[in-house]
Amino acid sequence: MTVELQIGGSAVHLGSEFPDAGILSPLSAGGTATVLQISTDDADALWKRALDAGATPNHDLADQFWGERHGQLTDPFGHRWNIAQHIRHVPPEEIAAAAAQLFAREPGDG
Repeated sequence: MTVELQIGGSAVHLGSEFPDAGILSPLSAGGTATVLQISTDDADALWKRALDAGATPNHDLADQFWGERHGQLTDPFGHRWNIAQHIRHVPPEEIAAAAAQLFAREPGDG
C-alpha cells in the first residue's frame, strides 16, 4: 500500500492508487507535477537497479556540466525520479557559462 522513505529524521510515504478516495497515480492523473531526486554515492548502481525494477529513462544518466552524474527516469507507477551523484565542484561562473552555451544565451540574459 505504501513505501516509506527515511530522509534525515523524517519519513516520506508514497502510496498506492486509491481511485475511490480520489488518490490517483501519475498515470491515471495524466502526469506528475513533481520530480523526486535521490542523491547517492553510486548513481550507476542505483540507475541499473531502477531499470531492472521496470523504470524507463527520460534523460540518460551522464556526467553533467554542473558537476553531477545525473539522469531522470519514470517508475512503473508514473513517478519521475532524478538520480544524482556529486562528482566534482564546479564554480558558479563555469556553470552559468556552460548553461548559456547550452541554451545559446549570454550569461546574465535570464
